[in-house]
Amino acid sequence: MHSSRSFEYNVTLTMPTVSVIVPALNEEARIPSLLSGLLSLGPDELILVDGGSTDRTACLAERYATVLRSAAGRAVQMNAGARAASGDVLLFLHADARLDPTGLVALRNAMTDPAVAGGTFDIRYEGGDLAARAFTSLNRARRRCGIFYGDAGIFCRRALFHRLGGYRDWPIMEDYEFARRLWKAGPLALLAEPIWISDRRWRHGGMLRTLASWVLIQGLYYARVPPQRLARFYPHIR
Repeated sequence: MHSSRSFEYNVTLTMPTVSVIVPALNEEARIPSLLSGLLSLGPDELILVDGGSTDRTACLAERYATVLRSAAGRAVQMNAGARAASGDVLLFLHADARLDPTGLVALRNAMTDPAVAGGTFDIRYEGGDLAARAFTSLNRARRRCGIFYGDAGIFCRRALFHRLGGYRDWPIMEDYEFARRLWKAGPLALLAEPIWISDRRWRHGGMLRTLASWVLIQGLYYARVPPQRLARFYPHIR
């Protein structure tokens, strides 16, 4: 595991270019602030992949990003964005995520080490209450064991992403499955810089119910239940 901090003052290294890819579906309330905030961080490329929104998501995004359209499904959308991207490093962000102002700097610094395959950020859930602190601590602990999901802001070298075959075309757990392959591909930069995640899922479904569904889905996944069946336990919240 690598820390970005050892690269912070080394200006002789060539900084990699970064393509940020955001899959979205019916996110018009979040897209303007998300994309304008990302642009202020200086990505080399910003791509939004719309999965057939029935609201103004795609229209609003055109002001800030290259907008692609694909079939619905986060894996399908992220793979479409990766095929169109040109950056050395691909960063996949959920539409309800907010990257820390130092995030892209830390990512670039970490990825100047050619041995690093990719990495993630440190999840912080919004809200500041018991539920937010509990989920933040849980994710921080399991990330050290190589267990993380797409909401952590997975990044990966573009060439490696394609060599690994991208995300499986699954309705759920595609991010976890890819994370496991990425973990085996080489050292990862588990950055200390935060990525802020909306608390809307457990506000919608309740803390205990949300936690129970995560445990159930993870257990059934290990029991080799197909992701197509697992998806029924993970309700849409938009």
